[in-house]
Amino acid sequence: MGKSNITKWIDENEAKFTDVAKQIWDHPEVGYTEIFASTLQIKTLKEAGFKITSGIGDVPTAFVAEYGKGKPVIGILGEFDALPGLSQQATPNYDPVVQNGPGHGCGHNLLGTAGVEAVIALKERINKEMLPGTIRYYGCPAEELLSGKTFMARAGIFDDLDCALTWHPGTINMTANFRFQALTAIEFYFSGRTSHAGAAPHLGRSALDAVELMNVGSNYLREHVPDGSRIHYQITNGGTAPNIVPDTASVYYFLRSADRKQVEELKERLIKVAQGAAMMTETSVLWEIKSGCYDTLPNKTLNELMYMQAEAAGPMDFTQEEEKFSEELRQTVDPSVLAAAKHQAISADANKILDTDFYHNSKHFDMTMGGSSDVGDVSWITPVGQIMTTCAPLGVQFHTWQATASFGSSIGMKGMHYAAKVMALSAYELLLNQDGILEKAKAEFIASTKGLAYKPGIPSNVKPPVLNSDAVPVSTI
Repeated sequence: MGKSNITKWIDENEAKFTDVAKQIWDHPEVGYTEIFASTLQIKTLKEAGFKITSGIGDVPTAFVAEYGKGKPVIGILGEFDALPGLSQQATPNYDPVVQNGPGHGCGHNLLGTAGVEAVIALKERINKEMLPGTIRYYGCPAEELLSGKTFMARAGIFDDLDCALTWHPGTINMTANFRFQALTAIEFYFSGRTSHAGAAPHLGRSALDAVELMNVGSNYLREHVPDGSRIHYQITNGGTAPNIVPDTASVYYFLRSADRKQVEELKERLIKVAQGAAMMTETSVLWEIKSGCYDTLPNKTLNELMYMQAEAAGPMDFTQEEEKFSEELRQTVDPSVLAAAKHQAISADANKILDTDFYHNSKHFDMTMGGSSDVGDVSWITPVGQIMTTCAPLGVQFHTWQATASFGSSIGMKGMHYAAKVMALSAYELLLNQDGILEKAKAEFIASTKGLAYKPGIPSNVKPPVLNSDAVPVSTI
């Protein structure tokens, strides 16, 4: 009876949370600038009776909303940052709201709002049934910069959780029985000596030469790293003019590998490459770690629990108008991308535009995906369950204008409400803890971590960035 009451409450109140998600979509904010989104979510949770703690980890937009008392302590993770350059109307043709402005091309307007919706629905059951336990919503900033949860984790805010649940907008319904890679973002700053490049080049020591030699060295390094590792870079300062030998230059690297240990080893090798480049050019080099997240540890016990809520959550139904919108949007995607998406889909019927059957992709439990997420940090502190739900048509890729359009549409909102149901129903089961589901999840967590304790990938001296609304940080997903 309690579970049907949860889904009924979400159905009856979905208009309120659709409005919250749409407001955040209408006011996209990049990482560490999410004042509108965090303020709106805090207001919504306060009105529902949650206790708010803000400024977690010295990040102004990071907060925790809590309700209840005692054990178990169940967390739901939310995000709300947008991406630069992905502004778009909720239409199936390219039409930016603001040219080169930010947009929710990863659906975090939905991601965080579903968490708010789920914990408030769950709070109603705690009151009605006088359930023991504590529920928390974590408002996590700057996931696109892969550091918001790391700063929060460094502050110890996840340490007393019994487990956590989360989700991500997707193009099919599925459990996330796969790993994301660990990542370190590190920027190198070279200093040399300026001179006239035509009249006195021999007097200069080019910082840009050092950057370019470092990049050559890193490209040779690629052959000698573990399979699946990735090295990406961007020259962030290449000098001011061709006829001036640059005395400063910088390059920004993202390093990915299967786990934190491999990433740390890769970082140390890259630092040696940078030092070698500095020696060859008679320059000096300093470096700064910008972010460092863990690989994600999927918890099959919790994912199985979330999968089992599909029947209680009910089916997802789309209108003819939504199907038409999806088909028109897919027409703007390159056919080769659509073909690749169909090939990769776990669905037994991958030709459906909007695939809403729920797939428990256990065969992919040991697969490592190419992206990264700071959810990984939380997954090394406490067991984490995660799903994806249909918020966009099959073939639409994250971080595109088509994704922004989908996540601002009624299709995205339906996927959000479905995710809220699955998370609320799962958390309800965890509060009841029948059949020792929490103990099973914790035992699996202990086996997965193999006794390794979480240590933040960001050094203690690195502080969260202070950005204004005009700043354009680099996405590192």
